[in-house]
Amino acid sequence: MIFLGGFIDAGSRQKEVIDIVRPMVENQHAYAVMGNHEYNAIAYYTKDADGNHLRPHSENKSFQHEKFLQAYEHNPTEYRSVIEWFQTIPLWIELENIRVVHACWDEDAIAHLKSLQLGSNLLGSELLHASSIKNTPEHHAVTTILKGKKEPLPNGESFIDSYGKTRTKTRTEWWKSYPENEIPVFFGHYWMKDDIKLLSSNIACIDYSVARHGGRLVAYRWDGEKILDNDKFAFVERMS
Repeated sequence: MIFLGGFIDAGSRQKEVIDIVRPMVENQHAYAVMGNHEYNAIAYYTKDADGNHLRPHSENKSFQHEKFLQAYEHNPTEYRSVIEWFQTIPLWIELENIRVVHACWDEDAIAHLKSLQLGSNLLGSELLHASSIKNTPEHHAVTTILKGKKEPLPNGESFIDSYGKTRTKTRTEWWKSYPENEIPVFFGHYWMKDDIKLLSSNIACIDYSVARHGGRLVAYRWDGEKILDNDKFAFVERMS
């Protein structure tokens, strides 16, 4: 089992999700990669040398984490333990015949982070602090992997996201430039809709909006094949 991150900040049973996933990973019955929400939670908890949180405790950002914070509000020790566990989750996984990332497999971003961390795919302390500063190479690399690639909207246009924040950039379909001769890559993050199907013969997004009403919890049964198969998807409907 490989989990694709995004365990928190949506849904009413976030603690219960972590209580299932964490022991599976810690007991080596599963792998997981970090999602942008886990990264944000780490930065929200962590302070810099001046005592300021790496992710500011603004009204908007606190609202984004509200349900996660409420799940642990009566147990600060367990909250700290969960944050520490998040920091052990790799940013990406590359096995012999498979690649897994939360949002975007980008060779340049991954190579940059490897060079900074002597090949490590973990979120080290120096990388956490550097990537929390906007417009740094570290920030660009981490946000590309965890949030995907974005492009400015034309003609100065913008839209309001689900958190009420004005956005001037939109996500791009980076997978359209992923070479067909590369090993399969699996990712989440994008809240797909409609039919559950491959994006190409070696690319599968597994996120079909289970945090939304009408969403589905989706998995892919991979048996070592280089050419992926639409018949290998499995899913359950959201219960409520």
